[in-house]
Amino acid sequence: MARINQWNPENAEFWAKEGKRHATRNLWISVPSLMLAFIVWQIWSVVAVRLNDVGFQFTDSQLFTLAAIPGLVGATMRFVYTFAVGIVGGRNWTVISTALLLIPAIGIGMAVQDPGTPYSIMLLLAALCGLGGGNFSSSLSNISLFFPKKEKGTALGINGGLGNMGVSVVQFVTPLIITTGTFAALSGDGKLLKDGGQLWLQNAAFIWVIPIVLMTVIAFFGMDNLPGAKQSFSSQFAIVKRKHTWIMTYLYVATFGSFIGFSAAFPLLLKSQFPEHVSLAFLGAFIAAAARPFGGFISDKFGGAKVTAITLFAMGLGSLAVIYFIGQGSFAGFLISFLVLFLAAGTGSGSTFQMIPYIFPVKEAAPVLGFTAAFAAYGSFFIPKLFGWSINATGSYVTAFYVFIGFYVAAIVLNWLFYQSKRAEVTSFVTAKEPADRPKAAH
Repeated sequence: MARINQWNPENAEFWAKEGKRHATRNLWISVPSLMLAFIVWQIWSVVAVRLNDVGFQFTDSQLFTLAAIPGLVGATMRFVYTFAVGIVGGRNWTVISTALLLIPAIGIGMAVQDPGTPYSIMLLLAALCGLGGGNFSSSLSNISLFFPKKEKGTALGINGGLGNMGVSVVQFVTPLIITTGTFAALSGDGKLLKDGGQLWLQNAAFIWVIPIVLMTVIAFFGMDNLPGAKQSFSSQFAIVKRKHTWIMTYLYVATFGSFIGFSAAFPLLLKSQFPEHVSLAFLGAFIAAAARPFGGFISDKFGGAKVTAITLFAMGLGSLAVIYFIGQGSFAGFLISFLVLFLAAGTGSGSTFQMIPYIFPVKEAAPVLGFTAAFAAYGSFFIPKLFGWSINATGSYVTAFYVFIGFYVAAIVLNWLFYQSKRAEVTSFVTAKEPADRPKAAH
């Protein structure tokens, strides 16, 4: 790959002549790389469901912890990964971060074959899966550098939205691949189940090894390091002093944090409440990921604050509906209510990200996006842990949903006070006009 010596996507002639070609190539290599990162990040959400079926004897709390730990580590790694592109280059970091996914993928495949594997080893492997969670921040940071302002939204929507699909992919593929012995010669023998069937749980991890290797090689030869992409730590850190940074972080935690947290916990919830339907767990993450670009699109038309308010209200209603149908023992009602939650969370993820460029100056909007994304990823840890606490402390998951409702109500109030009311400090983006630098409001 020839080295790019100068890069100016805002120059129309340069963009048409060669910029778009390079940017598009890097985008379509970044997408599957990020998808694999999400797959590894969320693999425990489905592996944990079947551990006890193959001989392990973990408690519900321990299983929810295994599903939650990747979220904790992944969210923390996002703070580090945000700056990695500027330090080592976008291509270089994509190669490194994708190759690192091999460690948990191979490790899990080996560990689940032995029911005697200590819980501490499982926790370590779950933590290593957090490496995949960090990739979101570095991937979006890298791709944002390739495109002109007028196309950044679309490019980031494609990269982030399709990357998020990795959650639904792993939850759809895993139940299918672990029931076949096709790869037994390479991956090992299956475990005998109580009903007489067999389960090759190691396939859930081993199946991604070859794709990870392929994308590492493709990224090495097909992507580019852009000149002038270095980031200043001091300029990035300035956003922490902004009031609106923390408000938007809270709103994004309510939306994307719910999406990724529910995605991590949903398979275990289904296994607990309606075990015969656990194969449908992928639907939630799929709907949420598909809704994200839609959320950004309708926010451009009607305003991000309005869309965010509607989605938060829908999430509150969805939570109430889940509480009701858990009490009724109705699977159809439970599933539909949860899918409403996922749909609203995915849409809200897009609408909150649409708001940020209207609130902050251009030079601060990008680090704010990474900062809020890092905090929101903690939802992947705290939501499964909250469900685990709820079932242990009260014998029901209902208490956790009341906590969520309180969180959403507070988010609705914040959104109204600062971005919707007549006294709101920032309201221009409600009309979906072109974003402008608003340094006064951002402070």
